[in-house]
Amino acid sequence: MDHSPASPVGFATVDERAPLTRARVRMRRALASATSRTPEAAPLPNVEDWSVLFQGPPISAAEAAALNRVAQVGTVAQGSLVFSRQQVAQSVFWVSQGDVALGVHQGDGSFRIEHHLHGPAWLDASAGWLCVPHAQDAQALSAATVVQMPCAALRAVFERSPALSQRMVVSLAREVRGLALASQALLHQDAPARLAAWLMSLCRPAGPEASHGVVALPMRKRDIASQLAITPETLSRLMRNLADQGVIRVDGYTVHVLDIPALARRGV
Repeated sequence: MDHSPASPVGFATVDERAPLTRARVRMRRALASATSRTPEAAPLPNVEDWSVLFQGPPISAAEAAALNRVAQVGTVAQGSLVFSRQQVAQSVFWVSQGDVALGVHQGDGSFRIEHHLHGPAWLDASAGWLCVPHAQDAQALSAATVVQMPCAALRAVFERSPALSQRMVVSLAREVRGLALASQALLHQDAPARLAAWLMSLCRPAGPEASHGVVALPMRKRDIASQLAITPETLSRLMRNLADQGVIRVDGYTVHVLDIPALARRGV
């Protein structure tokens, strides 16, 4: 899914228009390119990828093979749209490798990040079943491998395999619960608690019993702030506070968590 925009036709004419009009034209062309190009070939997901996506018990080789028969896999260049809110979905989408953000593509070409996902993870597991537009735009934060499965073909797989159908129902339930918890956090957690919980979700402990770990920040700090519904200035202040308290140490886009239990307590 190389969605990089094609060279504009009649650009000289477009360039004479007002800036907002030019931005709208560029966005329409980018979206048209994203919906019309054939995905660049990419390897099919393996059993481990499918198992991580569906969680729970491991997916069997036979189940992975059945899913791969309807999977359409492609690569998406960094900064390109995977899908847009203007598209009516007929497939479910997930990212198997790389990083993709869900949010809103602005008229000026910028992207407001609302949720960051690292593969394997669902991008939109619901709109395709309802044949409605995607609720959010999706944009690749890095080169990413994206899988789409047409719902009509997937429905036939589920009819032959009730166990896989049940796994999909559970996955959708997890997605709904995750959205409910995220909404609750925005309503009831203050900014320091949201930041701590977000850092905990990305923290890789140094070992099974280790009290320290590392967070590799997956995006620019202004995008992190947008996702947490705070300003970049507030994010910087909260990070400094955690550093002054000896909970973290920030080194560029790497956050060294010095006290995982203390960070976890702040995220409750």
